[in-house]
Amino acid sequence: MYESKAQPLLSRLLFLRRLFLHVLATLGLIGVSLLLGIAGHLYFEPGVSGYDALFNAAMMLGGIGPAAMPATAGGKLFFASYGLYTNLVFVAAFGLILAPVAHRLLHRFHCEPDEPKG
Repeated sequence: MYESKAQPLLSRLLFLRRLFLHVLATLGLIGVSLLLGIAGHLYFEPGVSGYDALFNAAMMLGGIGPAAMPATAGGKLFFASYGLYTNLVFVAAFGLILAPVAHRLLHRFHCEPDEPKG
């Protein structure tokens, strides 16, 4: 997916395109995770409105925690597992966005100079 150290450094435009694609993948991951949280909240907590499910899922995905504590045992188990899942999503999203930047920096350090010194 990325160029090897023997290949030249990507142009700025291609790098920005790669970074944009990574941001889109991150937004997709967050969107799917949000839908998973909404669906689980609606399934395990009967009588909850869609707005409250969205609000709770977004709060948990943001790392703040649920706005309303679940009342059922299934809801509590779902919130516990979804809370652990959201931590993994945070790490994955951070890695997805940081990967092209870190690769470009490391690739730049390993590029051979154009002219030998001295």
